[in-house]
Amino acid sequence: MRCLSFDVFRTLGFPDTTVIKPEHFLKHKDALSEADWVLFPEYWQLNALVYGLGCRVFPSEASYRIGHDKVEMTRAFQTVAPAHTPWTMIEPNGPQERDLIWDSMPQPFVAKAPKASMGEGVWLIENRADWQRYCEVATVLYAQEYLPIDRDIRVVIVGDKVVTAYWRHQAAQGFYNNVARGGRIDTADVPAAAVDLALSLARDLGVDHAGFDIAMVGNHPYVLEFNRLFGNLGLNRGTALQEAILGYLRECDTPKDPDTPLDPVPPLPKAV
Repeated sequence: MRCLSFDVFRTLGFPDTTVIKPEHFLKHKDALSEADWVLFPEYWQLNALVYGLGCRVFPSEASYRIGHDKVEMTRAFQTVAPAHTPWTMIEPNGPQERDLIWDSMPQPFVAKAPKASMGEGVWLIENRADWQRYCEVATVLYAQEYLPIDRDIRVVIVGDKVVTAYWRHQAAQGFYNNVARGGRIDTADVPAAAVDLALSLARDLGVDHAGFDIAMVGNHPYVLEFNRLFGNLGLNRGTALQEAILGYLRECDTPKDPDTPLDPVPPLPKAV
């Protein structure tokens, strides 16, 4: 299995893998066309690689397209899992739309920028002044109901399997559960409903490399978002993620026997 990678850190130690700088990809068109897999390209390379050179990319094209924009991501969630998507209003940033959302959304509520990660671009809207400040910088209005939680669950998926799942407790300043913003990792068992929702979303949407953020309100799971390029602080030390990726790529290259029984579901791994 011959691979070309555009991310030296995420593919460090991968066998038979050549690393190329993204800005030099046009110098390697033949090698890219002949590769079995092209790993972790930049988003801006996707059209050229997939449509111009016919490359197979990992993560999947769906992982890139859906994961690139929270507006598109939320609409995808609303399509395949409406009962597990928090109530969200997405509108153009105009005066009528600002008033519509303010009058419709119970306070407090959450506002987001379409393209942000690690807890950036997220606002807790508690009053009209908060809303006005958000509207002044927003390109598109994205308002979502506030869920009464003090933690969420990160479910890391490669292919159609769970690599790990763990709780992320709220940061000391409140509101943010992201580890990058001070959230704390907890390796206690997570509800099966959260893992099942993440797996269902990944399979339905064709997302094969993602960290899904799932909130539990009582026994009901809600999907907040997923990150195609997730952090590794909550992952097991060692080679679990690398082995999961390589195993998935090899599995995709193996012809399927329709008479072969399905593998049993393995126990859920824990973060340490």
